[in-house]
Amino acid sequence: MEIILLVVGATNEAYVQEGLALYSNRLQRYSKYSMKVVASREKQLSALQPGDVLVLLDERGPHYTSRGFSQQLQKWMNQGPKRLVFAVGDAYGFSDEFRAASQASLALGEMTFPHDLVRLIFAEQLYRAWTILHNEPYHHR
Repeated sequence: MEIILLVVGATNEAYVQEGLALYSNRLQRYSKYSMKVVASREKQLSALQPGDVLVLLDERGPHYTSRGFSQQLQKWMNQGPKRLVFAVGDAYGFSDEFRAASQASLALGEMTFPHDLVRLIFAEQLYRAWTILHNEPYHHR
C-alpha cells in the first residue's frame, strides 16, 4: 500500500522542507510514502486514482489522540486500498466535488495552522502512528 500526502502548492519554508524530508525518510520503513503537489485545488481531483481511499485533513473532521489515529489508520489500511491519500486543501479548503469524493476526514486540532506546517505536523503524526502500531518506543504514553 502507498500513502500519499496530496497538497496544493509548493512548501516554501526551508525548515518545513527539512522536516518533511526527515519524516518521509523515516516513513519509508513502514510503507511507500510520498507527497504529491498540485498547482491548485481544482487539480486535486485529477490526482486521484480509482480505488483510492481519500481522507481530508479538515478542521471539521473528527479529532483523534495519537493512539486513536493509529487505530483509525489501521482500519483504513484494512480496507485494502492500493493508495491511502491524505489531502490538505488551500486557504479556502476543498472544492465541493473533491469533498464529495472523500471517504473520511480528520482534524489535527481546533487551532488553525499554516498549510506548510500542517504538512509537517501530519507527517510527524503519521510516523508516530506507525511506531505505535509497531510497539516502538517513539511514542511514550
